[in-house]
Amino acid sequence: MARLYRDGRLDAESRVPARFPVEGGVIEVRTSEAGMRRCAFVADDGSEHQLVPDPASAEGRRIRFAREHPGASRLIGAVSILVLLIGVGVNLLQVAEPISQIPPIADTIGTFESPVNLPLWLNISLGVAAAVGATERALRMRYHWLLDSGAGT
Repeated sequence: MARLYRDGRLDAESRVPARFPVEGGVIEVRTSEAGMRRCAFVADDGSEHQLVPDPASAEGRRIRFAREHPGASRLIGAVSILVLLIGVGVNLLQVAEPISQIPPIADTIGTFESPVNLPLWLNISLGVAAAVGATERALRMRYHWLLDSGAGT
């Protein structure tokens, strides 16, 4: 659920994706599987401005951390992208093998043997790390369809 507060009081509530009409435009809110995807004011003339999250929210605390510790924030951001890219790549390789063994697919294009066969504990660890990375990106309100749409989590 998305909630619109005015002057510290709840003014409106809606399921996401949400559009709240306000003076001069609308506020659009969308979420991803990991958290906030978009929260922006779209003016009547079509211009867009990302809204600043409440400082007490998780997104607000992440933005404050980025402002107070820019180097550490960039490092965390880079690690989250790296973990998501590794998660997507390894998952695609491992999923391609059983899919390629489906008879109609195997007859058409042949079979694929994945060069990566991780033990269960490492697959689970990689999945957890990818979920943490996706959550970190959501807290920064960053979204990329490939990284954050569930393929990496």
